[in-house]
Amino acid sequence: MPEAKKFEKLFSTPMMRFVVPNSAALNAAILFEAEKMREEDEGASKSNRGGWHSNGNLFDRDTPAIQNLRDAAEDAVFQITRKVSDKVEPDKLRLKLFGWINDNPSGGYNAPHTHPGAHWSGVYYVSQPEIEEGSSGMIEFLDPRNELPHWRILQASAFRNKKKLRPAAGEMILFPSYLTHWVHPNQSIESRVTVAFNATFRRPKSNPS
Repeated sequence: MPEAKKFEKLFSTPMMRFVVPNSAALNAAILFEAEKMREEDEGASKSNRGGWHSNGNLFDRDTPAIQNLRDAAEDAVFQITRKVSDKVEPDKLRLKLFGWINDNPSGGYNAPHTHPGAHWSGVYYVSQPEIEEGSSGMIEFLDPRNELPHWRILQASAFRNKKKLRPAAGEMILFPSYLTHWVHPNQSIESRVTVAFNATFRRPKSNPS
């Protein structure tokens, strides 16, 4: 019998889940902010279907709740970056965070999409209606690799072609921006509210000599 020398997972897709502390107060403040924003702007049409997508960069707003969430998002981005690489110190790079609010009422969902041009994408869950069964409000990720259907006979999680999650309010998830994802229709009478964001790194500006 051959002796195993090393086991590697090649081309894996990292994802990380976080719990944001003191989320109840934070979520209440963000919901209040979202209501004001909806009164100011009818929103944008992106991947949202039947829901509302805020315009502009949410993190440009200087309210304490939004800035606290921005700080949490930045810290999460640094954590996952350090997990995947010890060759770079992320806080030495320039980081741009661009965020927006998604409000999916009953029947609202987000069509499959990616976030081109960014490194990481994230979602913070402000309001997630509880349901007893079904896939209401779940986020689903699709395997970016092709030619995998014949691997399903092995029933190995490494070759699963999709992954569904239903994070609770107060949770944040981060994943590579190239990963195709979508959100199942909200089957609750309550709105599902999230803050989505992209994180993009740039090399630091060189000092003039």
